Amino acid sequence: MRLSLLRHAKTEPGRAGQDDWDRQLEPQGKRDALQMAQRFKETYPLPELIITSPAVRARATAELFAKQLGIAGNALVSDERLYLASPKVMLQVVQQMGRNAAHLLIVGHNPGITEFGDKLSCERSLDNMPTCSWYTLEVDLPDWGALEWGYGMNAELVYPGCS
Repeated sequence: MRLSLLRHAKTEPGRAGQDDWDRQLEPQGKRDALQMAQRFKETYPLPELIITSPAVRARATAELFAKQLGIAGNALVSDERLYLASPKVMLQVVQQMGRNAAHLLIVGHNPGITEFGDKLSCERSLDNMPTCSWYTLEVDLPDWGALEWGYGMNAELVYPGCS
């Protein structure tokens, strides 16, 4: 099984009176999302399920990824618990929502998504996931409900601009 984590793409700065939840992707963020999705598609099997924070920037990133990957809309679900979630909450979401997906993609926010990835890997530490980066790990599990800290192997971090 494979678990991939995706930090939302670059967003506009917050404006006075604007809810953080409502921040939109910048044009560069949209371009990065499409380019990174294409790289993802060329490298890994497609995720069977995408679970995203419903914040505008995360949902927009997830939708761009799904479209570029050719993933059906019903394979993209939102979970409010992922908005600015702690690693513990992210673990619960994966355990409860992962279904029978052989490859699961989670779209979220820093610092939680970086901390989550760091706790999952048994091989390497993860200091920071830049915007629109993905971190992917293999896990040997009977189902997502069995996921625990340190179960991730063969971790890889890919971000815009890296080769």
